[in-house]
Amino acid sequence: MNHILCGLAANPALPAELVDRLITVADDEIATELAARPDLGRAQALALAARDEDIAVHLAYEGRLTSADIDPVAQPQAALALLDTGAGLPQWARRLATDPVTGRREKLAACPDLPPDVTDTLAADSEIAVVAELALWTTPDMAARLARHPHAEVRRAVAANEATPPAVLEMLLTGDGLPPARRCLVCDRERTPAAHAHAHPHPHPHSHSHSHSHSHPADDLPRGAFCTGSHESTVHEMRRQALSNPATPARAAAGFAGHSSALLRWSLAARPDLSPEVWGRLVDDPLPGIRGDLAENPALDATHLRALATDVDPDVRRRLAHNPRVPLDLLTSLAGNTKIGATLLPRIAAATPAEVESLAESPDPAVRMLLAARRDLPPGTRDALAADTDAKVLKSIAPHPGLTEARLRDMIDRHGVRVLAKVATNPDASPALLEHVTRHDPPVQKAFREVARHRNATAPSLLACLTDRQARPMAAAHPSLPVPVVVELLGDAEGRVAEAAAANPSLPPAMMLKLIP
Repeated sequence: MNHILCGLAANPALPAELVDRLITVADDEIATELAARPDLGRAQALALAARDEDIAVHLAYEGRLTSADIDPVAQPQAALALLDTGAGLPQWARRLATDPVTGRREKLAACPDLPPDVTDTLAADSEIAVVAELALWTTPDMAARLARHPHAEVRRAVAANEATPPAVLEMLLTGDGLPPARRCLVCDRERTPAAHAHAHPHPHPHSHSHSHSHSHPADDLPRGAFCTGSHESTVHEMRRQALSNPATPARAAAGFAGHSSALLRWSLAARPDLSPEVWGRLVDDPLPGIRGDLAENPALDATHLRALATDVDPDVRRRLAHNPRVPLDLLTSLAGNTKIGATLLPRIAAATPAEVESLAESPDPAVRMLLAARRDLPPGTRDALAADTDAKVLKSIAPHPGLTEARLRDMIDRHGVRVLAKVATNPDASPALLEHVTRHDPPVQKAFREVARHRNATAPSLLACLTDRQARPMAAAHPSLPVPVVVELLGDAEGRVAEAAAANPSLPPAMMLKLIP
C-alpha cells in the first residue's frame, strides 16, 4: 500500500489538476480514497468509474453517476446500484431479470419501483433465493400473491415485508386461509419425499456430513434448521418475522405472549401496539433479554415501567433508564442503584427548565452526572455543575460549551488525571489550555489524542502529541502543525503517520506535486 498517495488522495487541499494526475496512477486503494472526495468533478468521477466496477457502484450510490454514464452490459453491478437508487432505466431491469448470474437477479429483486412485467418474471424465477428477495421488498399486491407461494422460504420473506397487507400477515401467523407450503430449503437439500419418515436436523456448519447429495454446501442453511414434512424451522422463523413486522395486526400478535418459544415472545417486546395485559405477561417473562427490550419500549405505560424498575437484572434496569418515557422520579432512583454511564439519556434531554433545576440540586452525584451530559444548560446551572466536588460530575460537564478557561483549569487543579482528557474535548478550550493539558504530570494518553484532534491546538501542543504513539497520526494530519514538521513526517517509519501527513491540508502544493510519480 502506498501510504503517501493514499494520504494525498484524501487531502482536502489537493488541487484539481493533481487529482487528475493521481487518477492516472491510482491503484485500488488510492482510487477508493479519490472516489470519496466531496470535490470530485464529473469527468474525474467518470474516469474512476471506468477503471473499477466497485468504485462505479460507490459513485452510483453517491449520486455522482447517471444512467447515461453506465453501460449495463459492461458494468451490471453499477447498473443495479442505479436501479436500487431509483435512477436506473426500465430496460436495464428487463435485461437483468434474465441475467444468467443468480446474484444479479437477486439484487434486482430488491430494487424499488420495478416495472410490473419485471416483477412477474422475478416471481417466476427458478431460484428460490430470487423469489424470496422479491417477496421481501415488493409491493402489497405482489406480496399478497407470493404469500400463497408453495415454498415456505418465500412466505418467510413475505412475513418480513412491511408492505405486506395486515390481513395477509395475520394469515401467515395463523395459517388460516392459506394452502400449506409444499417445500422448504431443508426439504430441497435433503431430496426426500414431502412426508419425511423422521426429522433431519441441519448439521452444525462445521460437521462434515456427506450422507445426502446437497446441491449447495450445508453451511447456507441456518443452524438448527429442520423439517419433518411441515417445514418447522422455516414456519417458526416466518412467525418470528411476522411478529416483528409493525404491519401485523396487534390482536393477532398478542396471542403469542405466552408461546413456548422464547424467540416468538421476544419479537413482541419492541412492538408499540400491545395491550396492558400483554405488557403484564412480558414484564414477568423469565428471559431477561425480553424484559430488557420491553424496558426500552417507548410505548410502555407507567405501571409497567415502574414494575421493571425493580427488576433483578441490572441490564434490564439500565435499559429502562434509556426509555424516553421513564418517569423522572424513577430515573433518579435508577441512577442510584444501576450503572448507567455518562451518556445523555432521552428523558434527561427532554427535561423541562424546572426539572433541570431540580436535577441540578439532587444530593446524588450520579443524578447530577446524568444532567451534566446535556450541552444546552443555562449558564448558572452549567457553572454550578462545573464547581461540583464529584469528579464524575466534572467529567460529564467538562465538554460543555461556554465554560471559562478559569473553570476548566480549576477542574484540572482539583482532579488532575481524572478530568484531563474530558477538559481537552471542550470546544472552547484555548491553545494555552491545551498546551497546559499536554504538559500535565503525570501525562494522560487519552488527553494527547483529544488535543491532537482539537481545532484550537497549536504547534507547541501538537509537537507534544507527536511523542504519543496513538496521538501521533492525528497530530500529523492537523493543519496547525508547522509545515517543515509535516514534510519530515512524510518519511515516518509508521505508514499511518506518513499517510496522515500526506493528507494534511497545510502541505504545500509544490510538495504534493513532487510526491506524485
